[in-house]
Amino acid sequence: MRRGQVVVIGAGDCGFVKDAYEIGRYVASRGWVLVSGGRGGVMESASRGASEAGGLVVGVLPGDDPNGANPYCDIVIPTGIGYARNSVNVLSGDVVVALGGKSGTLSEIAYAWQFGRPLILCAFSGGWSARMGDAPVDDRPGEMHVARDIEEVFAILERTMSRGR
Repeated sequence: MRRGQVVVIGAGDCGFVKDAYEIGRYVASRGWVLVSGGRGGVMESASRGASEAGGLVVGVLPGDDPNGANPYCDIVIPTGIGYARNSVNVLSGDVVVALGGKSGTLSEIAYAWQFGRPLILCAFSGGWSARMGDAPVDDRPGEMHVARDIEEVFAILERTMSRGR
């Protein structure tokens, strides 16, 4: 049986993000695989949390150099396709969790919506994750959840992942 995969997205140019770290730890504690863009900021914090909890961490990189990944990635996928890798990142998950974020995160939110991936927007984290909950991308049906705190993220993950893949 395939392990569940949770994609965590967010800004790569911020420092340590405690909430991303805690989400990574939670993902690992449930036996799910953490997937991210494999770089710094939110991606590195989530990767570190999952890694330190004994989880499997996959980084999907925009560039062609596997050494560009953060040190917590167990599996590195260098795509060489720049921001187009955001679609690969989103399609790799059973659910996408967005924390904060800038334009790259916004594109991943849009891809998650277009591809019909369940999306958890962390309203407490600012950025596009906080703005999109009140204004879905368009009128297509989709599964967009707004989490007001970290405990709500965990509850939504449980419900979403328990439905099967």
